[in-house]
Amino acid sequence: MSQIKIGILTISDRASAGIYEDLSGKAIIETLNEYLSCEWEKVYKVIPDEQPLIEAALEHMADHDGCSLIVTTGGTGPALRDVTPEATEAVCEKMMPGFGELMRQVSLKYVPTAILSRQTAGIRGKSLIINLPGKPKSIRECLDAVFPAVPYCIDLLEGPFLTCHEEVIKPFRPKS
Repeated sequence: MSQIKIGILTISDRASAGIYEDLSGKAIIETLNEYLSCEWEKVYKVIPDEQPLIEAALEHMADHDGCSLIVTTGGTGPALRDVTPEATEAVCEKMMPGFGELMRQVSLKYVPTAILSRQTAGIRGKSLIINLPGKPKSIRECLDAVFPAVPYCIDLLEGPFLTCHEEVIKPFRPKS
């Protein structure tokens, strides 16, 4: 069995400068620990909202670290420094717009400003990259919506087999 590595990339000027604690990255790690029944290793980084830095971090996590899944948080809004979706598109060979569509749809149940979110997802090599919003509560809502498709997507990319605590999150895999 191949080692399961998951990248968690927080994109925040203030968290990267130590002005505040990275609660969003920690929320992703906690959620993945609740979801996954398999052993996994985190590759965790906090960086500022700079497109070249985001692209370099995503490329490193995918190509060098061998992360089958990379989850970003932050930088998905309309603010001038929000460039995570642009960085994601720049490094991916295939875009997976359904992830962003579903996350916005779910978020709209809670806040009308969900239409301002630009999160997306894409494939780089054998890595699935998913952009999440920056608020911990929104992270859980979005991951609950899209994660059932993640293990099968990673199967299709010939990545490691992810198993879940099915009482928490039930992954969908077609019957063969």
